[in-house]
Amino acid sequence: MQLARPWITPYLDRLIQWREKHISERYFILLLSLSIGVTMALVAGFLKFIIHHIETFVLSQTEEHSYFFLLFPALGVLLSLLFVRYIVRDDIGHGVTKVLSAISQRKSRIKPHNTWSSLLGSALTIGFGGSVGAESPIVLTGAAVGSNFGRLFRLEQRNLMLLIGCGVAGALGGVFKAPITGLVFVIEVLLLDLTMASVLPLLISSVSAASVAYIISGKEILFQFIQTDPYHIERIPLMILLGIVCGLMSLYFSKTMFRVEGELKRIKDYRLRYLISALILSLLIFLFPPLYGEGYDSVNILLDGQYTQLLDGSFFGPFTSSYWVVFAFFLFTVLFKVFASVATNSGGGCGGLFAPTLFVGGLTGFIFSYLVNYFSSLSVFISPKNYILLGMAGLMAGVMHAPLTGVFLIAELSGGYDLFLPLMLVSLTSFATIRIFMPHSIYSLRLAEQGKLLTHQKDTAVLTLMNLENVLEHDFEVVHPEMTLGEMVKVISVSHRNSFPVVNDSGILVGIVELDNVRNIMFRPELYERYQVRRIMVAPEVKIQASMPMTEVMRLFDETKEWKMPVVDDEGRYLGFISKSTIFNNYREVLNATFIGD
Repeated sequence: MQLARPWITPYLDRLIQWREKHISERYFILLLSLSIGVTMALVAGFLKFIIHHIETFVLSQTEEHSYFFLLFPALGVLLSLLFVRYIVRDDIGHGVTKVLSAISQRKSRIKPHNTWSSLLGSALTIGFGGSVGAESPIVLTGAAVGSNFGRLFRLEQRNLMLLIGCGVAGALGGVFKAPITGLVFVIEVLLLDLTMASVLPLLISSVSAASVAYIISGKEILFQFIQTDPYHIERIPLMILLGIVCGLMSLYFSKTMFRVEGELKRIKDYRLRYLISALILSLLIFLFPPLYGEGYDSVNILLDGQYTQLLDGSFFGPFTSSYWVVFAFFLFTVLFKVFASVATNSGGGCGGLFAPTLFVGGLTGFIFSYLVNYFSSLSVFISPKNYILLGMAGLMAGVMHAPLTGVFLIAELSGGYDLFLPLMLVSLTSFATIRIFMPHSIYSLRLAEQGKLLTHQKDTAVLTLMNLENVLEHDFEVVHPEMTLGEMVKVISVSHRNSFPVVNDSGILVGIVELDNVRNIMFRPELYERYQVRRIMVAPEVKIQASMPMTEVMRLFDETKEWKMPVVDDEGRYLGFISKSTIFNNYREVLNATFIGD
């Protein structure tokens, strides 16, 4: 897709020329970050508007026909599937992972259709009751807006990366009315390098988005929370225990999601996969009604202390007086939420993990307080409201590997700023617990396994951004095993390299001839016909696979102390050589082109 129509290109060129003459790049980035923030606030408001009206229609229908409650989520997934398959014709799922992939592998370029496709797909999915959230789609939308703003004005890659961060910060600031969360999420999850040059644009984008969101929709916050029970220092052991529970629940959430998603992806027929996913989703909603939709209403009901309302309409409804029946209901709801979310996305729906994570975290905190308060022998009573919020922060920290995001998000969403210390304690404990079992977040694990994940370690980040094709050297003269020494000498005479790859008729690399190894015989004509290349070649100490990440390549250089190494494809066919000097030159280029303030 073209970013600009041909007729507008001359006007755009003049605008860019005027900007370059009158506005410095630094101030222009600030203006763009402000524009992105305002844009994302309007986009977030539009998405909420669409979802709200679809939900209103759906709920009005379920009042007359209760069985529609089971059919509408499957219908929403179907509509989203058809929209993506026949209109978008591209994968728009896993929004945050796609943003990470664009930063690390696509030079911060995101397709223009992502500025609107994720919005419509998620509106259909969530409006009809899909068990996912709208935050990841709008994060992808924000990143796409930032990337394409930058591409429109032909900015460098390092500025594209920054504008993607502005789009994400503005998206979260607009949808949650949480400006600090937007900034912290970009740093923790997107792993952008924080410098003085990048802080201000990110802040402008998130604050402007939150401000416009407040103007559009008022001061109402997502979770209606008034702290009536202050936390007590002597409860710190319980908070640490909750953090460990949240870390283990995050591990269950992440591992189960990957496993179930992988099993459903094995079903290649999208129609069969949709039917199975829709059946799972409808059955789970039938058994556990709180799994319907994002789950924020259920969390607010828990915060109001009316937890028995969540059992209405389920098989568990008549048994609300039984402690253990209520406990079992909420425990199964927590455990099955991940299945409902995976079924929604795998069936063809479009949604993210923010809402499911907060939902599972809130219920985990409630179950924890429910158990502690039941055992009166402990002589301890803890506030369920407080621990619901602490559980949400703990799950956010564990699932996303973002403890600061969990702290600030819950504080900003609930107004529970007095809980900062407990929020930090639970979040850090949860994060430390899951790090024992999972070194990467649910968003970054796929990229990390492929060696394509950027990190805060700048050397590793630059190597990740480097492309092996750009450092591959092809000016080595190729020889064959059957060649005589005399023929080899002719090749040596026209080469300016000291190494000669030996390949067979199939192009397979079978050895290497080093000039130093033949120097003592190359000036003896009587040996020209007696020796063949196969007799004087040696096996390479190591071969670089073309699919290897650059971090692994550098590790091999360090271990072998080699200065250059041959590169082959998966079948062993010779492609070229890679040398330290070329890598270092490309390293400097990528570093200067990508990172700011160095």
